[in-house]
Amino acid sequence: MAGHSAFKNIMHKKGRADAARAKMFSKLGREITVAAKMGSPDPGMNPRLRLAIQAARAENMPKDNIERAIKKAAGGDAENYEAIRYEGYGPGGIAVIAEALTDNRNRTGGAVRAVFTKYGGNLGATGSVSHMFNHVGEITYPAKVGSADAVIEAAIEAGADDVVSDEDGHVIATEFESLGTVAAALEEKLGPPSGVKAVWKPNLTTQVDEERAQSIMKMIAALEDDDDVQNVYANFEISDEVLKKLTAA
Repeated sequence: MAGHSAFKNIMHKKGRADAARAKMFSKLGREITVAAKMGSPDPGMNPRLRLAIQAARAENMPKDNIERAIKKAAGGDAENYEAIRYEGYGPGGIAVIAEALTDNRNRTGGAVRAVFTKYGGNLGATGSVSHMFNHVGEITYPAKVGSADAVIEAAIEAGADDVVSDEDGHVIATEFESLGTVAAALEEKLGPPSGVKAVWKPNLTTQVDEERAQSIMKMIAALEDDDDVQNVYANFEISDEVLKKLTAA
């Protein structure tokens, strides 16, 4: 199983869902505010804002929160955030990408560097590991939305690139630039998705043992705990045996 997906499942099973949801809403709200400030407050005229709202709705973010985030940008009281991508290597040479929205580049850069150092990693220059990832769009649906064939048919009509279906649900991949359009087309056919996001998907992965898996998971958790860090991606793989041990821990 891909490391970060496994990590997410484990974290939810350890009862951190409520705290994680509050932090997630805060980060989704920041992205909505930034998108609205950079362009039109009308999602129909602003692709980045439309995508941010789709992602927020997929995570069941309340409508009032979404509207408040948009109004914050319109009111002119929003901080001047900039998007920064940090890249480097974690324990065991695992490639790590952390995306941030920050109003203080020095603060965020220092905090991210400290996490890399603490876990035996090295923060590199932008572009140092992203060549091992593809920047793509990912739309997810629960298994109950329909059969694999039905979802594939809908995905083809919507212009998606690929679909992976299993007992946990359906994951639809698309080009990053087409994510908002494809997500909107799928919603018309299948209903609201359970997830809409742009991701860095590794094209080269590294298998890790239990010890390395624990270390990289702790590092990812520390990065995601930073309010400025929006998303973290890593290119590690965990065997089913190790995953069972970590899940039971």
